[in-house]
Amino acid sequence: MMNWLSSGVLLSDGAWGTEMQRRGLAAGEVPDAWNLSNPGQVEDVARAYVEAGSQVILTNTFRSNRISLAGTGLSGRVAELNRAGVRASRQAAAGQALVFASIGPSGKMLMAGEVTEDGLLAAFEEQAAAQAEAGADALLVETMSDIAEARQALVAARKTGLPVVVSFVFDTGKNKDRTMMGQTPEQAAKAMAEEGAAAVGANCGAGIERFAPICRRLKEACALPVWIKANAGLPELRDGQVCYPSSPDEFAGHVPALLEAGAGVVGGCCGTTPDFIRAVAKVLGR
Repeated sequence: MMNWLSSGVLLSDGAWGTEMQRRGLAAGEVPDAWNLSNPGQVEDVARAYVEAGSQVILTNTFRSNRISLAGTGLSGRVAELNRAGVRASRQAAAGQALVFASIGPSGKMLMAGEVTEDGLLAAFEEQAAAQAEAGADALLVETMSDIAEARQALVAARKTGLPVVVSFVFDTGKNKDRTMMGQTPEQAAKAMAEEGAAAVGANCGAGIERFAPICRRLKEACALPVWIKANAGLPELRDGQVCYPSSPDEFAGHVPALLEAGAGVVGGCCGTTPDFIRAVAKVLGR
């Protein structure tokens, strides 16, 4: 990871779900299914980010673990979905960007006994192995709200030998600086550093204006690079449509504060588009 950061801050991509909806993904449809049914459109999303200046792009595999896919009819196609997702991003990257394969949460709570640590480990191992096989450059465990689940995903992902980034959602508590399980940036950073993560970070959950303090705390808590992907503000309902209030220029205006707080990789989460990435690229002088 440090080698990739040797020439400065890396620019990642923006949101995938909203971009796919613009291309016809129906509400309630599993985005990952498009890796098999609509690979050209998935590749188009990835390519739009490469063309906007992203040096790191993700894969359309956020839900592609067997636990999250239960009940969708796709839980038996985990390897296929992940391989196709990595393939689409690699083709779009065409050697101009790194491909970090996305591993999202299971959607089940360990504490409530909905899932076991062994069950999580097996599900994440299956997903990570398929992603590594397909040629991902690194793996991204993202949008995590429980250190215990993140740890299982990290242990599973590290078995591939690839670098693993782990990113959490801090949007709870009176200062909106804890995970849903009440964990702090310091606790998350230390736990992931101890387990051998290549970088630690925060994504989703809040608009970019809330991320600099979280970034600073992650940076101070461990020696790892910090990964930041913020939303374009908090979602609002307008005329029955979910909208994100921030404009590309407003979003990019907060990037200097993130750099000052020590961010090593910067991108966008929900509501951000290739235009947001272009605006951030300008701020980075790219």
